[in-house]
Amino acid sequence: MSEPDPYRRPHYPLLVVVSGPSGVGKDTLLARLKESSLPFHFVVTTNTRARRPGEVEGRDYHFVSRDEFVAMIEREELLEYAVVYGDYKGVRKQQVREALASGQDVIMRLDVQGAMTIRRLAPEAVLIFLMAGDEQELAERLRARRTETPDSLTTRLETARDELKYLPEFDYVVVNRAHALDDAVAAVLGIIRAEHSRVHPRKVSL
Repeated sequence: MSEPDPYRRPHYPLLVVVSGPSGVGKDTLLARLKESSLPFHFVVTTNTRARRPGEVEGRDYHFVSRDEFVAMIEREELLEYAVVYGDYKGVRKQQVREALASGQDVIMRLDVQGAMTIRRLAPEAVLIFLMAGDEQELAERLRARRTETPDSLTTRLETARDELKYLPEFDYVVVNRAHALDDAVAAVLGIIRAEHSRVHPRKVSL
C-alpha cells in the first residue's frame, strides 16, 4: 500500500459550536464573523420565542409556533433541541448535514444545553465557550438589552453561574470583554485555523 502524500492533505469540514451564557455576545460575535466573508455556513436556529426588534426571519432565527416545533420533534427533524427560559430552541438535522457535505465549516450558536447534546452526538465537534469578562459585565449587558425584568435578570445570572460549571466539557474558552469584540473574533478565527492545521484532523459524522 502506498504512503499518503503529505503534500495533499484531505480537507475535513469542522463543526464549530459557539456557546455560553445569555448576554455574552454570541449573536454579535457571529454577526462579525459573517462580515469576514470566509466560507462558513452559519446554522440558523429555530425557536418559539417572540421576535426581538431588529431580528430578521431566516437570518437571525427561524421563528415558529410551539405547535410547529412540537411537530418537528415528532417527525425527528431536529438534531438537538431544548426548552430555554420557557421557549423551545433547536437545530434542524438537514441543514447541518447538507452544509457539512458541501465541505464548508459549519458554525452553530447554541445554549450550553445544546452544546452538550452536540458533544454526545458528534464528539469531534469543536466546542467554544464564550464568556464575559466577569459577572458584573454580564449583568450590565443584560440590562442594556432592556428586555429583562429584575426577576428575569436574577434568573439569567443564576443560570450563567450554573452554565459555567460545564466549562471543562468545552475545547476552548474565549473571553468577549466589553469594547473588545475584535479580539474575541480574532481568537475564534485563530481556533478555526489551528484546527485545520492538526496533524490528525477531526472527522465529524452525524
